[in-house]
Amino acid sequence: MSESRVNPYFIKMFLKDKEQPFSSILATRLSRRGFVKGLGIAAGAGLTVGCATLTSKEQAAFKFKEVPHGLDEFVTLPPGYDYQVVMRWGDPLFSEAAAFEPLAQTGEKQLKQFGFNNDYIGFLPLSNEQRQSTHGLLVVNHEHTKAKLMHPGATNDCDLTLEQTKVDIAAHGVSVLEVRKDAETWQVVKNSRFNRRITPETPMRMTGPAAGSKRLISKSSENGVDSRGTCANCAGGITPWGTVLTAEENVDQFFTGDIEQLAEKRNYQRMIFSGEPEKSWSRHFERWDLNKNPNEGNHMGWIVEIDPFDPNSVPKKRTALGRFKHEACNLFINRDGRVVAYMGDDEKFEYVYRFVSKRRFRNQSDSESATFNANLLEEGTLSAAKFDDAGRLTWLPLVFGEDGLGPENDFHSQADVVIEARRAADIVGATPMDRPEDIEVNPVSHKVYVMLTKNKSRKTDQLDGANPRALNRGGQIVELTAPGGDHTADIFEWDMLLLCGDPNTCVTNYHSETTPNGWLSCPDNCTFDNQGNLWAATDGAEDFGVADGLWAIQTEGEKRGYARRFLRVPIGAELCGPYFTPDNKTLFCAVQHPGGDGSFDKPDTRWPDFDVTLPPRPAVIAIYKKDGGVIGS
Repeated sequence: MSESRVNPYFIKMFLKDKEQPFSSILATRLSRRGFVKGLGIAAGAGLTVGCATLTSKEQAAFKFKEVPHGLDEFVTLPPGYDYQVVMRWGDPLFSEAAAFEPLAQTGEKQLKQFGFNNDYIGFLPLSNEQRQSTHGLLVVNHEHTKAKLMHPGATNDCDLTLEQTKVDIAAHGVSVLEVRKDAETWQVVKNSRFNRRITPETPMRMTGPAAGSKRLISKSSENGVDSRGTCANCAGGITPWGTVLTAEENVDQFFTGDIEQLAEKRNYQRMIFSGEPEKSWSRHFERWDLNKNPNEGNHMGWIVEIDPFDPNSVPKKRTALGRFKHEACNLFINRDGRVVAYMGDDEKFEYVYRFVSKRRFRNQSDSESATFNANLLEEGTLSAAKFDDAGRLTWLPLVFGEDGLGPENDFHSQADVVIEARRAADIVGATPMDRPEDIEVNPVSHKVYVMLTKNKSRKTDQLDGANPRALNRGGQIVELTAPGGDHTADIFEWDMLLLCGDPNTCVTNYHSETTPNGWLSCPDNCTFDNQGNLWAATDGAEDFGVADGLWAIQTEGEKRGYARRFLRVPIGAELCGPYFTPDNKTLFCAVQHPGGDGSFDKPDTRWPDFDVTLPPRPAVIAIYKKDGGVIGS
């Protein structure tokens, strides 16, 4: 994401702690639970702080040999581990689909092939209990494209021909594919009835409070309910009822138009729509020109629910969860049965959100319960998070008619609130964060972990406890604790798990045993193993001169805050979508935009094929331990 994009509302804010020096904010926040004991912390100091014991629970020690920092053309894993490429951009999803021909790609071919820049991965078991980790559906997001890596001679995404634009559009969205592991090899079942491409043209349906709003009536939606397609799909989540949630993030880049002339001007500007061309879509299809189709932009920026087990199902845009630049959406079933969704808005100075369903999950396997559960995300309460420096988080409801969200601020229904969720969060006083990305619940402790990737625009007079560093290049990981395990409570506690970055140039708080190869920067996606260890993927480590990749991090016990590097991706790539099979013996990962700073004609790497006739290709890989054991053990 461009570092130039900033929440414009935040620039006008006067933070109550603006006069508090950085060293005071950081020391107060870290010392609250024993992170810092009598140490003076100076702004800009390179400091590593050991973490004290926080709970009695001990997590199993990592047994893999740490991968050293580096930057090269390859995927690098610890000794005793290997990986297999499962799917690459252009690989056919169907038996009748055309093979990948980089010099002869067409939109029609791409519609039956794996899309570009794979991000989120979800694995849903298909077979009986004995094979639940070796047979299932992979659901993979395709976040964005890079024309210079896809087409010979291309230099930008704005000047593509009509046919190239059709390829570009078809390469976005989602792929659903059946996979099966035979011996040590994962195979795509190309004749599977489940295999499916979902693109920016796939029919969809709006649900929840914004469905039918006049602000959603466009040339592609005469009723404000029917909708078309999904794009900018970043991370996501899997529901307890077996559907997948895909998050629409940087949707502004697909639309052009003179924003100043539009009735939705304020709304689009708050979503950082510039109207300037970043893609070629509006050159060839007026749907993406806001001056010709002014409300179409309101159809993007939602959480989309997909039923991967029914290839004929219509995906649903769940408007009750709000419209913003969603990074992910991960669910937790509260002890009272209500469904809780955690979401991040991945832009500088944006917010952390929570949704609590009105109705309660039914833990039965009958068809009536399945139908009931499938609609749990249609109605509930959306809130934004306010962090204080004493370690308390308050969830601020975004409800029409409450706390300034009424006609006095030009909100006239809950539809207006969810369409302009960012502005609603501005008004109620949520805390602007350092790019909230993935947010997931630890399956063992039930604590919530927020990946904050970085914010180089934060200044010294804009610091607060959860965002304590100016010119933040390294990002941080914040831990949220629900009182008594009640994730619907109004007040949580929060703590700082990690201040990331190179400890030689950043203030950090890794465990004292973290090695010089164990520091990480710019946490982005994450997952958990069965022990409750956090596995964090990064996007931005090359700013520190090292490759992005995956780190295992302990969250409890004597080694809380201990990080160990597990994987390096090729030059120019980021690591996305880590996801374990239930037995933790396969770890699926997405390698996005390998050789991203190069081009089709002059690639920085030719991973994963290393074939002089092929460009670098984003791919999903399956990582395994050569002895067949549990990963990380």
